[in-house]
Amino acid sequence: MNQSKNNTAFRNPMNTIRKATPSDIPAIRKMADVAFRHTYRDILTPQQMEYMMEWMYSEASLHEQIETLGHQYFILSIEGNDAGYVSFNIEKEDDNRILFHLQKIYLLPELQGRGFGALLLKHAEACMKARGGAEAVRYELNVNRNNRAVAFYEHMGLYKDREGDFPIGGGFFMNDYIMAKEL
Repeated sequence: MNQSKNNTAFRNPMNTIRKATPSDIPAIRKMADVAFRHTYRDILTPQQMEYMMEWMYSEASLHEQIETLGHQYFILSIEGNDAGYVSFNIEKEDDNRILFHLQKIYLLPELQGRGFGALLLKHAEACMKARGGAEAVRYELNVNRNNRAVAFYEHMGLYKDREGDFPIGGGFFMNDYIMAKEL
């Protein structure tokens, strides 16, 4: 990785991260259609791919995530073009402790490996930490056990906490590590 090139890219005023609103749902769907499919093209069957795209990225599902389930989405734009997204929500909150779940983090394929994923993840972590205030903050993330992004998450300080095979409907399962990080 060319650090000076990446530092310049991060300082570029045309590179921004904004909080998504329901009006951003078409942009999220458009990015997911490329990034999610690229990520799982060699991992999921075509049938499971289509099932998961509908389950997670239909317009109705995204509206429910944002408007009802409390998922916060942030969109990375590079030189004015939407390039990736991250989302998280509070999974559990009790005395002096908040558990977040990092739901999604995806970049367009041509931008992967250039530091933008780290930028998105650090932004999400900062938002979670700010929301947690003085409380202990932990977040978890489901990652397919065959996803090469496992190494990225470990590089970013997450660890494999446990694993499982989770039914998602339609006869399909997510075969995941649950990775975690304390903030």
